[in-house]
Amino acid sequence: MSMPSKIRSCRALGAAVLGFFLFSQSVFVQAQSDPEREQLLNGLNVLFWVNNGSPDVLLKLRIHSGAAFDLAGKSGEMALLSDLLFPDQATTDFFTEEMKGKLDVHVTYDSITITMLGKAAEFDQIVQVMRNAILATQLSPEVIQRVRDARVKIVRDTTISPAIVADRAISARVFGDFPYGRPISGSPEDLARVERADLMLARERFLNSNNATLAIVGGVTKARAFRTLRQLLGPWRKSEQIVPTTFRQPKPADIRVLIINSPGPSAEVRLALRGVARSDQDFYPAVILARVAQQRWASNTPLLATKPLFARSDSFTLPGIFVMGASVDSQTLVDSITGAKKVIESLATSPPTQAEIDRAKNDVIGEISNIVSRPDALPDPWLDSDTYRLRSVQKPIEELRAVAAPDLQRVANRLFKDATLATVVVGDPLQLKPALEGRLQFEVFGEIPANPPSPKPPTKPGISNTPG
Repeated sequence: MSMPSKIRSCRALGAAVLGFFLFSQSVFVQAQSDPEREQLLNGLNVLFWVNNGSPDVLLKLRIHSGAAFDLAGKSGEMALLSDLLFPDQATTDFFTEEMKGKLDVHVTYDSITITMLGKAAEFDQIVQVMRNAILATQLSPEVIQRVRDARVKIVRDTTISPAIVADRAISARVFGDFPYGRPISGSPEDLARVERADLMLARERFLNSNNATLAIVGGVTKARAFRTLRQLLGPWRKSEQIVPTTFRQPKPADIRVLIINSPGPSAEVRLALRGVARSDQDFYPAVILARVAQQRWASNTPLLATKPLFARSDSFTLPGIFVMGASVDSQTLVDSITGAKKVIESLATSPPTQAEIDRAKNDVIGEISNIVSRPDALPDPWLDSDTYRLRSVQKPIEELRAVAAPDLQRVANRLFKDATLATVVVGDPLQLKPALEGRLQFEVFGEIPANPPSPKPPTKPGISNTPG
């Protein structure tokens, strides 16, 4: 690319970023905090935040089924299906360049969310683009192959990071064949197994109007929006039966340390156990507890003072995972693992101090505030309420502030007492094995353990086992 072309590209990118910022701010000026809820005849739930003074509009369509429904041995199936909703780059360019808006598809274990930001005057056209994606998904062999190749390239480019390898390995260690043990984005090998018939079946089972919620925010009147939706999304097929999120529970995790080969001077360590579900009353206490565990791990293990470390509680429709992780070296590996285990044991036996709770709350609320204050995050609590069948729409900041010491003690006893703790280390086995030998049980991924020596037959009286 020539220098003038590069300059034009940078200017275009800067203009798009500035345009999106101004655009997204204008959508939510004077937006209502609570939406009006309607439903089409085909069962599609619609949430309206009307702001007649805004020239812009946001649409968020949430499909309440995600990567947890990937077929066994075909991880990434739902992610690939989401890529096929908008397989042409020209569609994305239209939103970012022409409308100074945004088009994005995000997949989790529990949902697929389509976000579309554009001009309110183009509302009908935006809904038409959404309609084409949902009702006329391009599933020809040629398009599938092209999109699959692009996804495989992304997966290969992103899975070289030891941290990502460690995150995926600890999930697989905790969940085994359970859906949460498979990567959402898939693996090159699994994506190659996804056939056209699999994608067509997934679209038929999950991309249905009564398995979705559409949020509309901005300068479109309810009457106009409802008229357009009835015309364009009214023909969207309704499912006779929504597939429930029920799977056979995973077996207890192997307690041995699993070493995964990744050459380098440092190693990534992960320790994890089963967590809580998103709809559980202990969801917010578990989030705070994870931050307390992170802070206590750092303060109780001086060797980690200068190392990046974390603890988090990931929750899904079904119970998720409580995981602690850090970047270490072979000299600090064992102390880091034993330090994390001591933190878990201490939290199970004694409640956090008020100082620990206040510090954890401030840190978590500060991070959550940055997320929930994003202009396009306004509909998320209502969409989550539908996805996770919550009894009421939750306000994260208020819920986090309400967490008290007894809540943390309850969830710590529930998660940590008599729990099976899985451990994974991603690094150089030549350095890690000597550090672990004689101190912790371990296995090396892909390495066949040596057969134990065969016992000698017992010696009979009067008969020697040594050759004469």
